[in-house]
Amino acid sequence: MFSSRAAIVSACLCWALGTILSKTLLSSFPPVTVLVFQLTPSVIALWLAVVLTRSRIPSFRVLPAIALLGLLNPGWAYTLSMFGLAETSASVATLLWAFEPILILGLAWAFLGERIDRQLVGLVALATCGVLLVSGVLGASAMMSSGSVLILAGVLCCAIYTVLARNLDADPLFTVTVQQSVALGWVLAIWPFELHSVDVPNIATIPYRDIATIILSGLLYYALAYWFYLHALRSMPASVAGSFFNLIPVFGVTGSFLFLGERLAVSQWLGAVLIVGAAVAVLRRGIDLPVTVVELSPQQDRRLSTLDAHQLDDLGISCEQASEIDDQASHRHGIWNAFASRWRIR
Repeated sequence: MFSSRAAIVSACLCWALGTILSKTLLSSFPPVTVLVFQLTPSVIALWLAVVLTRSRIPSFRVLPAIALLGLLNPGWAYTLSMFGLAETSASVATLLWAFEPILILGLAWAFLGERIDRQLVGLVALATCGVLLVSGVLGASAMMSSGSVLILAGVLCCAIYTVLARNLDADPLFTVTVQQSVALGWVLAIWPFELHSVDVPNIATIPYRDIATIILSGLLYYALAYWFYLHALRSMPASVAGSFFNLIPVFGVTGSFLFLGERLAVSQWLGAVLIVGAAVAVLRRGIDLPVTVVELSPQQDRRLSTLDAHQLDDLGISCEQASEIDDQASHRHGIWNAFASRWRIR
């Protein structure tokens, strides 16, 4: 049985490897076609998991909210990022996704009235400079590539999703399954436009290796990664899980170097340090930044100080750190609820 720490590291590895495999596929297939063939096996696997685990089905009144959020993420978010990945490297893509916690922080300030002190302002500024360096704005090109713009638009969709989905009360596995099904419906709806505008290989001529790669990438990125993430959240608060997400660009850059031969310029390495460093610093302040799965059950919402020493050791935190996180979470809870009450599903 995986520990929660091993599960969240495995999820990060799956997301990074899925990105690398997607980049290799984009040299042979257009973006929407890749999404269609990635999401299809993932959705089938997730619905099988829902049936086998007998996941709790929420009230019918909750389903429209779940579906609309699925259109936002992964629907729009991953459509934009897949088009962006076609125009940039896998290394840059994974580094730009590390900017998501900073965007969520900005949304919390803009829409929740959460105070940002000078240190946080400095971290946001550093991360923003990192994005500009990684995307080439502060490098030789002096302008952001279209690929970077599209990826950042996808990251923004995920950040907005995180804010809106925080107070959604539904089973996590069922929620992810429905939302990926909606995303599959979205890409199937726009797929004919791509088929009419670009040449898509005849399926009979596609090598079995490419078919296996596209199925594997979908299962890694959309099914297995989320399964590991949900497993981790059974005993790991989202705030702690979020601190592990900075492993994704580490795995992504390393894997892109080993398997794709990608190289980062010196300025991009500097930008990578700024983005990941700022994100780590923000998360270490105890800000709760879940990325794709919302806090849904009373067990997930319990205070860290109620856990025993073995559970805290599995999370990698001390009793003193647990008490500090609980105190900060209590303060944030009231602020978040004031905003989330507008989106509460009863």
